[in-house]
Amino acid sequence: MDAPVFSYDFNSPYAYLAAARVDAVLGVAPRWEPIAFAFVLRAHDRTPWSMRSEASRAAGLREIERRAGRYGLPPLRLPPGWPRDSYSLLPLRAAWVAEEHGRLREFSAAAFARNFAAGAGLRTLEDVLAAGRDAGLGADDVREGVERAAVKQRLTAVTEAAIARGVVGVPTVTVGAELFWGDDHLEAAAAALAPA
Repeated sequence: MDAPVFSYDFNSPYAYLAAARVDAVLGVAPRWEPIAFAFVLRAHDRTPWSMRSEASRAAGLREIERRAGRYGLPPLRLPPGWPRDSYSLLPLRAAWVAEEHGRLREFSAAAFARNFAAGAGLRTLEDVLAAGRDAGLGADDVREGVERAAVKQRLTAVTEAAIARGVVGVPTVTVGAELFWGDDHLEAAAAALAPA
């Protein structure tokens, strides 16, 4: 069986929760795959819980805060304008630049921390460069990389491939042909990886 795939976007607080524990819960190193959640939503004509009613949003945030405490993460701090105005493709492109430098997990951890632990956001190039510095990446590498056509095309291709295999939301772990959507399904993904 191929390695499991962990699909995520930096604007999802549930993906932030999952990223903090996915490697440990699965017990094997998944392939981390940043994808453009906005395009996943569009492909499936979905509206996320965070953009529905105030009640839905409040309930979701309470659950995230509860889980963050249980996982030993800092208190949740939302970035300015979350969820709609905080969204950007820049950090996703920067993640693929980081992958070229062998720093994808480090960049992802720094980006999630900046977005949901510090609440500083990832909307601007300066925000993304700050996350890159925290991950040990050179500013020039990130600045040039996020504008490179090949990086933009990679993000598009990986997102389209995720949609084609049935990903409808983030975080999702793919194990073989099975999809496990949500931070609360990491344990089920781990069980699917266990030998029969």
